[in-house]
Amino acid sequence: MRTDDLIKALDADVRSTAMPLGSAWWTGAGAATLIAAVVFWLAIGPRADIATAMYTTRFVAKFVFTMALAVSAFTLIRALSTPGAATGRAAALMIAAPLLVAVAVGLELLSVPAADWGRRLVGSNMVICLTFIPLIGIGPLAVFLAVLRYGAPTRPVLAGAVAGLL
Repeated sequence: MRTDDLIKALDADVRSTAMPLGSAWWTGAGAATLIAAVVFWLAIGPRADIATAMYTTRFVAKFVFTMALAVSAFTLIRALSTPGAATGRAAALMIAAPLLVAVAVGLELLSVPAADWGRRLVGSNMVICLTFIPLIGIGPLAVFLAVLRYGAPTRPVLAGAVAGLL
């Protein structure tokens, strides 16, 4: 390849009209959220007692756990999609959601009689949750895997796992 050809090729790359990686991630996050919300509302719909439930600590805690996991996973996957980006701090943030859940479980065990622990552990909607949560997550997973193609993850297996978690 001649020097002039290389310069022309590099110039063509700079003028690329592809969406910047940062914009792709934010667009993907918005699309994934919208897809998950639509599938949720069509498949399950709101709880019958949502007006009462939304004022309970357990209801609010689910959103806190979800947001902690989403923010930490989003931070990590963005770092993983960029070669050479530091991932240590983002990976350390991933412990936030499990720690919050552990604290909540401990508080729940302290507030519920030991005889009810088994029933509370399994819950009454186990089959619904184990069925619908993965189904709701298929669309967002596809979106995040597509956005990963905009980047250049040096650890694709880990990036794919974080995309699945996100």
